Formats: sequence, structure tokens, C-alpha cells
Amino acid sequence: MRRGGIVIAGVGSTAFGKLPGRSTLSLNVEACRNALADAGIEKDAVDAVWAKVPTSALEFLYGMKVAAALGIEPDMGGTLDLGGASNIAMIASAALAIEAGMCRVALVTMADNPRTGSRAAYGRAAQGDAAPYGWTGIAAGYALIARRHMEQHGTTEDQLGAVAVAARRHGAANPAAQLRKPITVEDHAASPLVVDPLRRDDCALVTDGASAVVVMSAEDARAMGVRAPVPILGIGQAHTARDLPERSSLTRTRAADAGARAFAMAGVGPAQVDVAQIYDCFTITALMTLEDYGFCEVGEGGAFVEGGRIELGGALPINTSGGLLSESGLPGMQLIAEAVRQVRGEAVNQVDGAGICVVSGQGGVMHTHATLVVGG
Repeated sequence: MRRGGIVIAGVGSTAFGKLPGRSTLSLNVEACRNALADAGIEKDAVDAVWAKVPTSALEFLYGMKVAAALGIEPDMGGTLDLGGASNIAMIASAALAIEAGMCRVALVTMADNPRTGSRAAYGRAAQGDAAPYGWTGIAAGYALIARRHMEQHGTTEDQLGAVAVAARRHGAANPAAQLRKPITVEDHAASPLVVDPLRRDDCALVTDGASAVVVMSAEDARAMGVRAPVPILGIGQAHTARDLPERSSLTRTRAADAGARAFAMAGVGPAQVDVAQIYDCFTITALMTLEDYGFCEVGEGGAFVEGGRIELGGALPINTSGGLLSESGLPGMQLIAEAVRQVRGEAVNQVDGAGICVVSGQGGVMHTHATLVVGG
């Protein structure tokens, strides 16, 4: 893919939180309409639709159902499920298809409604031999990883708390955030345990809502008069098929490979990144991704996030709209929307000089990884 040859032309979201009576199709349609309006593109220009399958209600041919609900008969598109890595992976598929001349304007969208619908997918027993022994729910796997990181590197609960404090500070200043209540490290330590050592404030929100983006070539964006296209500088993916008991390490992930590939395509490194949107389904995920991306050495993530370093005004502000811990627990498209707003200079919690932003996506229990670098 050519660096900067493909752009995100528009972003759109619904409200986040408790949205009773809303189907995932209606949420996707609303987010896509908002993204098209942001880009200034008419629906008739769209010839491709990619949609992430909802985690709370898996459906066959879901991408085509979204296209039908939008009134579009696409030339390209489909449905993808890589968990929270799906959104960046779908953008990569759209970008490659556009460069190959197979489509011109793509909608990439995701929606879910677990808050008012079913949350069963998040509480199911683990696969394999561990299930009969009580390994139940997604949080248990992340708790195992967090405990291993603590034992191996001396990471503390207060350092995990620093990730939550930053997200909640940023979410409190974001009128669109689902949870707008700042916390302190002491508040984090007093929140109830979910699975030791993870506490309630270490865990992402449960959210109804949707987010979408419009993807097209830089040339078409200019020709169509898109007001503020944001170039895609680099994309990388790397995944593991191994479940936790089969992995050689619980404290290194293939986010390192996904990040390295995206940075290489973009021609930048961690030192050139001004702001980051780091997938934070749990606080340990964000901390380890910062290590894997090379913002600090492996094992030093705990020290890196202390002292306000990842908050507004710090050396590397992350999750400036509140992340999954405060803005929306949806699996990641909202992070991409915030990256676009930051590069445009339109974010509520704007970082001065935000020329380069990196976004991470992660699915399963650190099974899938995708990285996006955008910039002006």
C-alpha cells in the first residue's frame, strides 16, 4: 500500500451507552450516515461495505445485511471478525481493494448492543481443557496475563490504575463519553475485584453504539472536495492462533510485529508519534501494547505510565476521548475516529501539534493485533 495514497475521508458515531430498542443494523446505518456527512460524500458514491460482526449476536452474511439496510449494492466488502483488531483489518482490506481498482469509496463500520442485548459472549467458559476448572469469562484470561506481568516485571496495581486514571480524566472532559467521572489511583484501588488482580476500573465498559469511517484514495478525496481527509501512513497486522496455556510467553504479544510493520510502512518510529489511541479493553492491554510498540522497554510499561506521562500534557497522551475504559466499550472503531479528529485538530481533548497518531486494535485474549498510523 502506498504511504498516504489512501485516506480516511469521514468518521461518524452514534451515542454511546444504554440504547434500548436499537438493533445493530440501525446503529450501523446511523454511524455510516454520520461518516458520509462528515466526508461530504453522497451514499450513491459508495461501492464497498465492510462490517464487523457483532460480538453479542453473531450473524451470517452480516456485512450484506448492513449494505441492504443502507440501500447499497456493493461491488466489494464483507464481514470480518478479528475481535477488536477487526476495524483496522477491514480498513486494510478496503485500502488494498481501492488500490487494486476494485472499488473507490468504502464504508467500514461496526456496531453492537450488549448493554441492552446479550452479554453472554463475554462471560462464556474458556475453550479447551481449562473450562471444567472454572476458567470463565474474558476477564479471567487478562487477569492471568496481568498477574504474570506483575510477577515477571514488578508491575503494580497502582500502575495499572494510572492507565484507568488517564482514560477517565479524558472521558470526563468528553461530552460524548459514556462514563464521565474522573477517578484517582486511590479510587481505583478501592474498586471491587473482578478477577484478581483486575478490578472494576481495570475493565472496559459494556456499551451499545456504533462507529464508522469512509475510506477512499487521496486523489478521489481531492476530486470530490472532501474537507479534511486524513492520510493512512501505515498498517500492520500479526496474530496468534494459540490460546494462553499454549503460548511461550504471556507478557509479549504479536502487537510488536503489527506495530513494527505499520511503523515501517509509515516511515516513522515511536519517537515521532504525538498521540496514541491504544486498545484498552483492560488496563494491562494498554500497558503491554506500549511496551510492544517500543515506547518503552519490555517490563518498563508500569513505570512509563506513571506521573501523568500518558495524560493530556504528558509526553505521550493516550486515549484522549476516554478509550474503552471511559468513552465506549465498543471494540475499537471509536479509537480510529478519535485519531482522525486529533490529526485534523478537531478533538475535544486536542493535543497540540498532533501530526502523527498511532492506533492499536486487539482481539480475543491478545490473540489478534492490528496497528494503524495516520498523519497529516
